[in-house]
Amino acid sequence: MSYAISPLDATLVDALQAKIDGKTKPPGALGRIELLALQIGRIQQTLSPALSQPQILVFAGDHGAARAGVSAYPQDVTWQMVENFLAGGAAINVFARQMRLGLRIVDAGVAHDFGPREGLINGKIAPGTANYIEQAAMTSAQCDKALRFGRELTHRIAERGGNAVGFGEMGIGNTASASLITHAITGVPLPQVVGRGTGLDDAGLDRKQALLGAALARGGRPADPLAVLAEYGGFEIAMMAGAMLGAAEKRMLLVIDGFIVTAALLVAQAIAPAITDYCVFAHRSEEAGHAAQLRHLNASPLLDLGLRLGEGTGAALAWPLLQAAVAMLNDMASFESAGVSGKA
Repeated sequence: MSYAISPLDATLVDALQAKIDGKTKPPGALGRIELLALQIGRIQQTLSPALSQPQILVFAGDHGAARAGVSAYPQDVTWQMVENFLAGGAAINVFARQMRLGLRIVDAGVAHDFGPREGLINGKIAPGTANYIEQAAMTSAQCDKALRFGRELTHRIAERGGNAVGFGEMGIGNTASASLITHAITGVPLPQVVGRGTGLDDAGLDRKQALLGAALARGGRPADPLAVLAEYGGFEIAMMAGAMLGAAEKRMLLVIDGFIVTAALLVAQAIAPAITDYCVFAHRSEEAGHAAQLRHLNASPLLDLGLRLGEGTGAALAWPLLQAAVAMLNDMASFESAGVSGKA
């Protein structure tokens, strides 16, 4: 499958920069806010951008390797947390309400039958992946199906008028999957990208390192990013990568959360390098390996708050900065309109 994602062109750069520099402030005085305004204007190809119908998508899926002990929590926590999302009680629910963001939960492959539910999108590929310590996590057909579903999902959001989407995830064991994907794509040694996830103690971390080493000895380090995804990914990671690619095809703004979300982006970027032009990196996660991902993508996150929850919480917390950038570009007076003298 190919993706029509073009790098941002330079057509409006000079005009956007002139508009930003003409505001009643010294040039560059609003720092990253100015860079955000420039990026959003270029994505939307306008001097007066708008953030329309923004929402957070939280992709959920279970991992066969979780039963082998790569997480401190039992696998049932995945479906229990999805129920918490649907009931409105999780951190992402609180932050999304505060920021007035839409929120949808996507069942990409949870080992539980939720039935039809308000706020839940059923994209279940299977009730969890296979155990990648013993075999590939998913077949190539399952991987392709997850990518296509995610792509179609963000295409539908764009067709309904949405132009900004934040990405989140839930899946017990998915930090382990993200570590393997990060190692395979970036080449950073595995021990440097394996962290404590949901709170492993030292013995648990040693066990996680050993299990992931065994998985790597079996599956190796494929050169093809889709093969990496099939070997070690989760259905939520695969579907999220497809959703990112679909969103960039529609020139949407992508707000990237932490470690697991960035692992999905590593796959998407390996498929379509220009996708990062459409990405805003919300925060620097405390999870080991996120710094390596950011270096590989040459990315500079907006926030550094010690977060490591996932769910898209960092994306939601960064949202007011994107609103500020657009408001500055559209509403702040210029030297000329305010009658203020510019720099001599």
